[in-house]
Amino acid sequence: MIRENKPDAGARRRRLAAPALLLLALVWGYNWVVLKVALQYSQPFTFAALRSFLGAVVLLALLAILRRPVRPRALGLTLGLGVLQTAGFVGLLTWALVNGGAGKTAILTYTMPFWLLLMAWVVLGERLKSFQWVAVGVALCGLILILSPWNLHGGESDLLAVGGALCWAASAVIAKILRKRHEVDLLSLTAWQMLLGSLPLIVVAALTWSGPPVWSGSFLAALVFNVLFGSALAWILWLYILHALPAGTAGLGTLLTPVIGVVSAWIQLGERPGVTEGVGMAAIVAALLMVALREIVARPKGELPGASR
Repeated sequence: MIRENKPDAGARRRRLAAPALLLLALVWGYNWVVLKVALQYSQPFTFAALRSFLGAVVLLALLAILRRPVRPRALGLTLGLGVLQTAGFVGLLTWALVNGGAGKTAILTYTMPFWLLLMAWVVLGERLKSFQWVAVGVALCGLILILSPWNLHGGESDLLAVGGALCWAASAVIAKILRKRHEVDLLSLTAWQMLLGSLPLIVVAALTWSGPPVWSGSFLAALVFNVLFGSALAWILWLYILHALPAGTAGLGTLLTPVIGVVSAWIQLGERPGVTEGVGMAAIVAALLMVALREIVARPKGELPGASR
């Protein structure tokens, strides 16, 4: 990929990061409902493998049409990214949705920014500020309320969602390291990490196979939405955002996504959290909002979070 040498290239990337975050939030937020619908017709790993593999095929075809380099670079790091971001994250969140509510799973998955803050602190040297530690503490309290460790019955889906959040956070750290060490084409990186990450999902789907999906209109619509928007477009946007902003800020910028997920699940699926779960969800969203607003207030007017990077 040709490197941008213009002095305002970084500023332009940061300006575009804001609309990219909004579009990503809309796609991923509503996709929790779409995934829940899809799992009425398919096994979780079968659907996860289908959406990831077909999404990768679409992107590889697009690379060929645009006559951009198809050969992958930094294969080892790309493989690690795919295993964590596609196989780990997508696989675990889809599995969690089998028995977990869409809104609740969305909130638990979006504890990712707090795990990412901690991982970026340890691995990337991105220092945590005092208010970020407070936000992590508030989010942890919310997580405890949702998981309710004093009532372990039926908590497997919750733990799977948290596991997916950890995989996603770790993959974001790898993405930052990869982009720092190598000049890679964003479209090619997205395609190859999805393709490589889909292979473990295909293996698990084969090992747990109990029959093909029911190819109804609803299932096909859910699959098309996930392939084109929930997978291909969304991962391009996410990797672009990670390139434009610091890892911690990028993670916190996804604040709107779980809110859209909860509201969509409430309206379309009739999911209404209990009191304890509701308080826990509110605590996590409040912690995300606390850090996001603090980042905005701390910056000069008109400057996006992460602009000093």
